Amino acid sequence: MAFSSQHGGNIIEAAAVMGVDAESLIDFSANINPLGMPDSLKRAIVANLALAERYPDVEYRALHQALAKHHQVPQEWVLAGNGETELIFNLVQQLAPQKALLLTPGFAEYRRALTRIGCEITDFHLSEAQGWQPDESLLQALTPELDCLFLCTPNNPTGLLLERSLLLAVAQRCRENNIAFIVDEAFLDFIPTEPGLIPELSSFPNIYVLRSLTKFFAIAGLRLGYLVSADTATVGGIREHREPWTINAFAALAGEIILNDSAYIEASYRWLNTEQPRLFNTLNALPGITVWPPRANYIFLRCDIADLELQKALLKENILIRHCANYPGLDARYYRVAIKSPADNDRLLDALRRVLSNKAGAGE
Repeated sequence: MAFSSQHGGNIIEAAAVMGVDAESLIDFSANINPLGMPDSLKRAIVANLALAERYPDVEYRALHQALAKHHQVPQEWVLAGNGETELIFNLVQQLAPQKALLLTPGFAEYRRALTRIGCEITDFHLSEAQGWQPDESLLQALTPELDCLFLCTPNNPTGLLLERSLLLAVAQRCRENNIAFIVDEAFLDFIPTEPGLIPELSSFPNIYVLRSLTKFFAIAGLRLGYLVSADTATVGGIREHREPWTINAFAALAGEIILNDSAYIEASYRWLNTEQPRLFNTLNALPGITVWPPRANYIFLRCDIADLELQKALLKENILIRHCANYPGLDARYYRVAIKSPADNDRLLDALRRVLSNKAGAGE
């Protein structure tokens, strides 16, 4: 049976299942920038190790100032958290929706957060026949009976981005029907041409944008995300009621520094502009694999070879990919792979060629 985890990046459990050292596995299951933590942040942490000796500012003023300046919004619109996931749960608890709409497949933590407060959930199923993208029928599903919509763009795990005209139409429909529109833009930093919905917030007080800094800046171990919304009552309510000091001092320091590291940001775009099309095109040419064009730093694919457990076969090659069978609406044929360094991508492609060739040979 293939290794399955609720999230990507669980390389220790995968290694234990396979009986190998975690250091020997190449992790394609977590969508982290392969350039690694910015050197500017490494230097800042080393220069500020004494921060560990005292409590952080309980209001994280410098961090919130930096985030507000970056997005050119009022500081009271911004709230940072210990990773974006913390804020998903904070926001759901504060809004207390009674009936929510979820697009499936989608990130598991939306459902967990809504279930925790007893919210009734309706699923809006994305279909392969429509390219895993919602269409105008999503607008018809946004009825006054709903009070919450979660939307991830680009979506996880499909990596696809909603057309902006439809995104704005959804925002308008939610405003008309008093639906809290929670937009997860965790991977939008990988798409520099896409502004997202933060520039629209002054016109839509019902929109809550979630952002993550852990993926693009490769600081998943530090945990840092943030919420932006013009609904200052809700943002302020979360700030007032949540536990103090949930962000460690080095994560807070990271948020003050990395958004200004233009050299790192540009290097990341150069890497992705090269490796994204190269990995997609090469995967697309492999027999037995169907792939969807990515917009961010990961690729969604389907294995079309019967009885081939692709994740399990690649684990034997010391490569971990994300099994998507535990996403609602998907089955064991679907997988997600991160776009990594050129050398790691080559290792993935070589391993896939061996696995697919061996399976084809065994079937002859």
